[in-house]
Amino acid sequence: MEKIKNPEPVSAINVTPMVDVMLVLLIIFIVITPMLSKGVSVDLAKTRNPSEMQAADKEDAILVAVTREGKTFLGPNPLPPDQLPAKVKDMLTNRLDRTVYIKSDARARYEKVVDVIDNLRAAGVDQIGLLTEEIQQKNRPPATAPAGM
Repeated sequence: MEKIKNPEPVSAINVTPMVDVMLVLLIIFIVITPMLSKGVSVDLAKTRNPSEMQAADKEDAILVAVTREGKTFLGPNPLPPDQLPAKVKDMLTNRLDRTVYIKSDARARYEKVVDVIDNLRAAGVDQIGLLTEEIQQKNRPPATAPAGM
């Protein structure tokens, strides 16, 4: 009876399973990432000296968004401004932090933002935070005077 020889062990690493796993993870991140944004995406007004409002990033923060077209959203849900007082009152019960944050598109009509603020005041909100973006300064070298002056 003849002996069967075992094949030589392969010393190269098979990267195909690793590539498959990485592609699946990439697809998962591509699908999940848009769902992570809280509320509605708007182009915020830009300011030079914004105040830090880290509480606006908390999960339980109350965010009201006003889009460019003048539509109002409470979190991710569309809601007419006249229905804000009832909903916000319910959300503020038994809360210590009674701040409501407004993020408005820079090109939204001022009238729409004032309407939202007026309705929030009707709900008993005394602390309103207006979210903005800081203007990014470009790193330019300081100008120097010409030599010989």
